[in-house]
Amino acid sequence: MKPIITASECASESAGPRPPVLLDIRWQLGGPHGRPDYEAGHLPGAVFVDLDAELAGPAGKGGRHPLPDPEEFGAVMRRAGVSRDTPVVVYDGGQGWAAARAWWLLRWTGHLDVRVLDGGLAAWSGELSTGTPTPAEGDFRPEPGALPLLDADAAAALARSGLLLDARAAERYRGDVEPIDRVGGHIPGAVSAPTAENVGEDGRFLPAERLAARFGGLGADGDAGAIGVYCGSGVSGAHEVLALELAGHRAALYAGSWSEWSSDASRPVATGPDPQ
Repeated sequence: MKPIITASECASESAGPRPPVLLDIRWQLGGPHGRPDYEAGHLPGAVFVDLDAELAGPAGKGGRHPLPDPEEFGAVMRRAGVSRDTPVVVYDGGQGWAAARAWWLLRWTGHLDVRVLDGGLAAWSGELSTGTPTPAEGDFRPEPGALPLLDADAAAALARSGLLLDARAAERYRGDVEPIDRVGGHIPGAVSAPTAENVGEDGRFLPAERLAARFGGLGADGDAGAIGVYCGSGVSGAHEVLALELAGHRAALYAGSWSEWSSDASRPVATGPDPQ
């Protein structure tokens, strides 16, 4: 199943006999909490899910957005009305990062029918609602492991044996600036692949053939072997995993990402535009 859905397709399915569960994941790195935006207007029937509190565990040694406890994540999804056999559509304000985090978590824990609204709320032309729905409890029970996952050691090894993509902005990859984490730079051997280049000016994913050409130019071809992705804290990296899936590649996510890697002073750090 294609991992994205257009606004018109979402509207049609929502009015059909098997409407998807809609999850609003509006969030902005370093910005205000997304709940006020949700209350001001959201897709009819959508349930708000808090990325920081419900799609991540407590910040610490595992990074700024470590994976949530699977059972706690499952409880959040059930309260939102998610069942194992119901389709799910996730969306955010348009950047796609937060929605992709929810998409990845649901896919990783075994849900087979989850898609990201391409372009997010900005692509929606229908009416918005200010009501807070109370969906019937779902039955989704997480079974982690359906998507590949990397820890720090596996990410370091993949940077040597396969292709490890760094989804952060190029200036953070080079170490020119580091506004959040302890030190700037990148995992030695990782290749710069900013997430922002997966989408066009409208915030929608580039066509599959353009994504394939982009990642092919970065080394994702028949000789690349395994592919992995990391970012700052495992949010925009999920967006890159989704883009790679659109391009025909299965990629592993290093969920701890740079926030975990850089917190350990014993781990090596490379700087500049060269992977090494």
